[in-house]
Amino acid sequence: MKLTVLIIGCGDLGVTLGRELLSEGHRVIGVRRQVDALKDTGIEPLALDLNDLEEADASALPQADYVVYTVSADHFEKSAYQSAYPDGLKRVLSVLEQHKTPPRRVFFVSSTSVYGQQEGEVVSEESPTESTSFSGKLMSDAEQALLKHPLPGTVVRFAGIYGPGRDRLIHQVIEGRIAAVTPVIYSNRIHRDDCTGILAHLIRCQESGSTLADLYLGCDCEPVTLHNVMAWLAKQLKVESTETMQSPLRRRTSKRCDNSRIRETGYEFRYPTYKEGYAQVLKEGGFLALQKA
Repeated sequence: MKLTVLIIGCGDLGVTLGRELLSEGHRVIGVRRQVDALKDTGIEPLALDLNDLEEADASALPQADYVVYTVSADHFEKSAYQSAYPDGLKRVLSVLEQHKTPPRRVFFVSSTSVYGQQEGEVVSEESPTESTSFSGKLMSDAEQALLKHPLPGTVVRFAGIYGPGRDRLIHQVIEGRIAAVTPVIYSNRIHRDDCTGILAHLIRCQESGSTLADLYLGCDCEPVTLHNVMAWLAKQLKVESTETMQSPLRRRTSKRCDNSRIRETGYEFRYPTYKEGYAQVLKEGGFLALQKA
């Protein structure tokens, strides 16, 4: 059956998801402020600033079978996060609930920043979310706005997303930088194509009659220390590390995310660990050829 999927905040993640859904024969509408980036993607553009969304206007957003909210904050500031996450999502939900045929499910792309664990604890969907950062707290507020809303909703908390164009860590390694061995900082990661793969998979699961959970952790199958990731990249790039990064993270958290729940739905990771994922990024990004030159 051909579905209509509305992707709100249709950036890199949204476009990649949209292309996957289009390849399956579905209709995809992408909402963003500047729609030029959607040209030639096959995604139907809808130019809209969520700050201007009229909550009382049911026609402000088109009807859709599924809605994916994957908005990014403009800046790493409290006001930007407040606007993009709890406020923006609440406006969207207010419009969607007025539709004659509301969506079968709303997906909210959240983040593992909602966790505040610092000692390398294993965390799952059942673990407490006690982030001390404004970003984690506001992301958690947005999650609750969806989960308490009458519309069916599912939150997917993605770990650190990397992939084509998301290669800051690679450039740091090329510059000779590496994370310190101690204190031990665990890094949970997921390739962009597995983010979109999980979202498309969950839509297929519901369409096949499966009951979806309210919450899934989206991370790969191997939590690993940031030092080990960077050391592995340095080896692939044949780079000698000359500078130790004593404080590589903006927010000093350290946890190991358990992805058992999403794997139990039958999802098979395209890039099960950082090694497969970064090997693809190194190859497709031309980094290996660059180092040979």
